[in-house]
Amino acid sequence: MASFSRHPASAPPVAPERERTRHLLLRGWMVFSLFFAFTAPGWVLGFGVPVTAIVGGVIVAGSAVMVAVIRPPFQWRRLPWIAGTFILWAGLSIAWSGWRETSALTWLLLVATTFQGVAIASVLTWREIVRAIGAALGWVIGLSLVAEVLVAWLVGGTLYAGFETDAAAGGAEWISGGIFAGARIDGVIGNPNLLGMIALLAVIVFAIEFAARESRRIMLGVWIGLSALTLVLAASVTAWIAAAGVALVLATVLLMRTARKPGERTRYYVGYAVIGAAGALALWVWRVPVFTALDRTADLLDRETIWTAVLERAGDHLAFGGGFATPWLPWDPAFQDWIVLDGRQVTQAHSVWVDILFQLGVVGVFLLGFAYLAFVWRSWFFAVDRPRWDLRADRPYSALTLLPTLTAAVLLVQGLAETAPLMGWGWMLMILLGSKIKQSPHIGEGPAEQRLAIERGELLRASEPLDPVASDSVGRLGSP
Repeated sequence: MASFSRHPASAPPVAPERERTRHLLLRGWMVFSLFFAFTAPGWVLGFGVPVTAIVGGVIVAGSAVMVAVIRPPFQWRRLPWIAGTFILWAGLSIAWSGWRETSALTWLLLVATTFQGVAIASVLTWREIVRAIGAALGWVIGLSLVAEVLVAWLVGGTLYAGFETDAAAGGAEWISGGIFAGARIDGVIGNPNLLGMIALLAVIVFAIEFAARESRRIMLGVWIGLSALTLVLAASVTAWIAAAGVALVLATVLLMRTARKPGERTRYYVGYAVIGAAGALALWVWRVPVFTALDRTADLLDRETIWTAVLERAGDHLAFGGGFATPWLPWDPAFQDWIVLDGRQVTQAHSVWVDILFQLGVVGVFLLGFAYLAFVWRSWFFAVDRPRWDLRADRPYSALTLLPTLTAAVLLVQGLAETAPLMGWGWMLMILLGSKIKQSPHIGEGPAEQRLAIERGELLRASEPLDPVASDSVGRLGSP
C-alpha cells in the first residue's frame, strides 16, 4: 500500500532555463539592425541622410563592441572570402574612380553592411537568426500597414519626405496614403517595389517558422496573412515574378529530398532547368504584353531607358569600370541630373549586372557572379542534403534549411530589375546566410551552435548537445 512521504526520491522541481538579460538585449539589438537595413530608404526620406548615417554608424559600432565582448566561436577560414574579393575590387576602384568621394562613401557602406551580416551570423544560432529576421520583418509589415492607414485618414493624401504634406515643398513621395483608393502602397520604406520584395521575404520566413515549431502558430498564420496582403497591395511585378521563382525552387527542393539514390535527382535537375529556362525566355519574349496586362508598361519603358543610358556610358570603361558607386549619390556632379524620369533623379541602374558593369567593369561582373554562385551552391545543398556528420544517415530534415536557398531565389530575381541586392538588406542577408552556412553547416551541431548555448548564454556540457530546432516537425517540408 502506497504511503505519503515527506522525503520524496525525485529531485525538487526547478524553474526552466531562462535567457539572460544581456542575451535578450543582444537579440533585440540584432533585430533592430535588421529592421534598420530593411527600412533604410524610409529613414533617408523621413530623417535625412545625416541622421540615417549616424544611426547606421551607431549600429555597426555597437555590434562590434558586442562581438568583442562575447567572443563567439569563430573560424576565419570559413568567412565568405569569395564575396570578400568583390569587396576588395570595389575598394581598389577608388584609385581610378571618376567619382572618388561617392566611391569611398559607398564602399564604406558596403563594408559596414558586410560586417553587420557577419556579426549577426557569429553571435546568433540558426534558430535565433530566423526568429530575428522574422521579428524585423514583422515590424516592417506592421508599421507599413499602420502608416498607410494613418496617412490616408489624417493626411488624406501623400506624405512627402521630411514629413511634409505639401507637394510644393519639393520633397520626394514617401507614403502614398492611397490604401483605401486602390493605389499601390509604399509603406515606411517609401517604395512599392522594395516593399513587395520584403513582403515576399516575410511570407517565406513566417511560413518556415510555422513549419518548424509548434508554438505561436496562430500568430504566425496572422503574420503570413498580413504579409500576403502587403504583397498584393504593393502590386510589384518583380515581386510576383520572384514569387514564381521561389515556388519553383521550393518544389524542386522538396522533390530532391524524396530521392533515395543520387541518380534519382538527375531528372529533377533537368526538369528544374527546363522549366526555369523556358519561363525566363517566355517572360523576356512576351515582356511587353505581360507588363501591359499588368498596367506596368511605364515601368518597363523607364528601365529600358535607364539600361540604355548606363550601358552607353559603361562602354567608356568596359574592363575595369568607372568606379564603385552603389547607390549613385545624387549630389555628386557625375550623377547629378544625369538620368531624370518623371521629375525624379535616378540613383541606380535598376539592374545589379548593368550597374556593376558600369561601376566595376567585366572584372566586377565576374567577381560578383562568382560570389553569387558560391552562395547559391552552398545554400542549395544546405537545403537538399540530409544532415550528416557521422555514420548515421537517417536524420530528419529541418525546415530552417530552406531559408538560404529561397532567399537566394528572391535576390537573383530582384537583381534583374533592381540594384537593391548590392546594398542594404539584400547584401546583408547574402553575407549573413552565406557566412552562417560555412560556420555552422549543420543546425544544432558545430562550435557556433553547440559549444556555446547562445540562446541561454551558458556553456553546454559535452553530454548535452543542442537538438536540431525542427527535428520534430521536419516531415512537413521534407522526406519522411
